[in-house]
Amino acid sequence: MTPPEAHVGTGQRRGTLFVVSAPSGTGKTTVVKALIARVAGLEMSCSYTSRPPRPGERDGVDYHFVSRDRFEAMRETDEFLESAEVFGALYGTSAHETEQRLDEGLDLVLEIDVQGAGQVRALDRTAVRVFVLPPSPAVLEERLRSRSATDLTEAQLRQRLGVARREVEMMGDYDYVLINDTVDDCVNRLQCIVVAERARRGGGAAGEAIAQAFRDRTDE
Repeated sequence: MTPPEAHVGTGQRRGTLFVVSAPSGTGKTTVVKALIARVAGLEMSCSYTSRPPRPGERDGVDYHFVSRDRFEAMRETDEFLESAEVFGALYGTSAHETEQRLDEGLDLVLEIDVQGAGQVRALDRTAVRVFVLPPSPAVLEERLRSRSATDLTEAQLRQRLGVARREVEMMGDYDYVLINDTVDDCVNRLQCIVVAERARRGGGAAGEAIAQAFRDRTDE
């Protein structure tokens, strides 16, 4: 990826990559979508996946849905910033699309698992990583069971709980850890992280616009 220092002095702020991970069933997709709706200049990356669409999901909006063969061909040609197999399906983030959006000054949210988050961190040390926890193991199981009534078998549910235990052990590798006790509270805390990181990096797009206005002045 293009290093952030390559944009210094160009008048173009490079966007920030926010990586959000959580055990399956924690509610990270709901939280991230609510965050995107609130924060200007922040977009959700559209990942590629080999799994079929779920009811209500749209190609090119929720995911780019491709065949497993197509996904593996893309991985062979290094088209992914990160990729991982999760519960039997392949997921990946386009390197080109991510680079393009960041170079445009947009901040991006990647909603990816701990495998992908580790790959992103190795490539971009400036990425901000956030791990979202459920309030307790019991609450996570309850949320998964509510889903299992429609699309999870008992064996799949137990598998997800086992993976969740391992993923929680990785939270120390993240910059921030949040608890999704209620969606509104979790979104508020995540929004605070975005605002703080933007301020730390120059005020975000609004800050860059003001700086550019000063550069454009001709009265000196």
